[in-house]
Amino acid sequence: MKKWIPIASGLLAGFVAATISFADFSSSSNHDVASAGNKSNAEKVYVPFGKKDDYYLFASGGHSGQMFIYGVPSMRKIRTIPVFSPDSATGYGFDEETKKMMGGYTWGDLHHPAFSETNGDYDGKWMFATDVGNSRAAVVDLKTFTTKDIIKVPNTAGPHCAAFVTENTEYMFLPTRFAVPLGQKYESLDDYSSKYRGVMSAVTFDNQKVKLNVAYQVALPPWSYDLSDAGKKGSKDWAVMTTYNTEEATTTMEVNASQADRDYIVLFNWKELAQMVKDGKYEDVNGQKMIFPEKQKGGIYLIPVAKSPHGVDVSPDGKYFIASGKLAPAMTVFSFEKAFKAIENKQFAGERNGIPILKYEKVMEREVNPENALGPLHTQFDDKGMAYTTMFISSEIVKWDPKTGKTLDRVPVQYSPGHSVAAEGDTVAPDGKWLVALNKIAKDSYLSVGPSHPESMQLIDISGKMKVVQSAPVDPEPHYAQMIKADKIKTINVYPKDPNNKDAVYKQSDTKIVRKGNEVHVYGIAMRSRFIFDHTAKRPDTIEVNQGDHVFIHLTNIDFDEDITHGFAINDYDLNMEVQPGQTNTMELTADKAGTFPLYCTNFCSALHQEMNGYFLVKPKQ
Repeated sequence: MKKWIPIASGLLAGFVAATISFADFSSSSNHDVASAGNKSNAEKVYVPFGKKDDYYLFASGGHSGQMFIYGVPSMRKIRTIPVFSPDSATGYGFDEETKKMMGGYTWGDLHHPAFSETNGDYDGKWMFATDVGNSRAAVVDLKTFTTKDIIKVPNTAGPHCAAFVTENTEYMFLPTRFAVPLGQKYESLDDYSSKYRGVMSAVTFDNQKVKLNVAYQVALPPWSYDLSDAGKKGSKDWAVMTTYNTEEATTTMEVNASQADRDYIVLFNWKELAQMVKDGKYEDVNGQKMIFPEKQKGGIYLIPVAKSPHGVDVSPDGKYFIASGKLAPAMTVFSFEKAFKAIENKQFAGERNGIPILKYEKVMEREVNPENALGPLHTQFDDKGMAYTTMFISSEIVKWDPKTGKTLDRVPVQYSPGHSVAAEGDTVAPDGKWLVALNKIAKDSYLSVGPSHPESMQLIDISGKMKVVQSAPVDPEPHYAQMIKADKIKTINVYPKDPNNKDAVYKQSDTKIVRKGNEVHVYGIAMRSRFIFDHTAKRPDTIEVNQGDHVFIHLTNIDFDEDITHGFAINDYDLNMEVQPGQTNTMELTADKAGTFPLYCTNFCSALHQEMNGYFLVKPKQ
């Protein structure tokens, strides 16, 4: 009997410690039982082993150039998807396909990811993103979570507010943050107002060829274009975007671009613009079809808005668009229906740069100014159509009713939220369970890592009274994010065999090394736990070439089993690539260094992973 006493005491002590550590005593009695209404924060975010999160959260990586994937509600980081910057772990930017996509660039500034949509709802097929640093656009395949195409967008400088897609992914629009002369040719800043332009690009995506393409562009005034959103339902043919620096300042922007009391929302009908192009109402500018609004009238209008606005967001029902003036502590609710009537009745307040200005009072539904809320930036929606706006200066999220302007709830965050993302919160059918604040500053939140702190994402339960239930550090810098139901994304387990791929070999007996002059092609396989490059060779896991040879290593992973990924690196040649199950990948190099160089698998694949190696032998020139 005595031997059970210490065991029982230990169990009791453990129970007490667990209760003290994880129980939530703030508002419930000791007799409460866990339920949907009174779960502790830990219970709300806990996803037991063997279970999976309900949502994927795709967060932009800002100047890292990458995309970060989290699970919600656990807030566990699942994956980094390399997009605009090289990634040595996966060999992204080193193998031939991704190196070609990168176009010689070594970094990117990834902003504002956007899912492909069908009928205004996420369809879980594709993710789009833009690179502010090098004016590029990319598409990620959600079957494999890999980047499939990148295009350089001409005539533009910094597509910041994009990407945003139309209701059925007909177009992805990419307006620019910076005004430059068309083609970025040199022009004096003294001629800014006459020689510089902001440009909006209409980009299409070919699902079959998996290719992005610039359909046409619009030469807008030389202002900065910030955030954007496409219409829904009754407004589905329209889109809106905010502007700042309508002062057309060229220096000391934080002062000179904030002089005017109002800037503008650009309201445009993308179907009408597409018809203009079809009718030939455009000019050729550096090989692109360019619409000039001062010449080709129609389809584009301006609406006055509080100065230096940031976000503009369309309500789930498609009836309203809400603009947030970050230097004026107010949100403005505009009506699409009123805007359409104002256009029909020509209720204009003049023009600016040849574009008609709609009368503010004819389009505005109401101004909303929550008490003591400062720095409104970006709005998301729940399943009841309620709005949630980030307040950058007062560091909070404010919940309010767009139909009345009434403040319903608010919760502080740490600190300075730029954007937020609700569960499917910018679709026609938001979920209304969770909202994540993307905070620019995380001071005092985590263990110190020196002078620079990580950004933070805070998970907020919005199913009842708003409550922050979890906080997660994040690499720099999430400018925007989108949250999708996990069951909408259908990933593949392995890459299927591709009989049309001339570089792929799926049997040991097909492996070979082919020389054509000083060009060498290696058709090899990776399998647990060896490489085979030439099955007829004395040492099939060795590649022998001459100094100066141009070498192509085509490697196929024939382990058709999920998560058995192999890597391939050549010691001291500064090269690595990844080959996922069933995938064929190619590495190109010039054997400019003579000598003996071990090659090995860089991705743990089996108990004999260490033994998965060989040699790259380079005979010196005679």
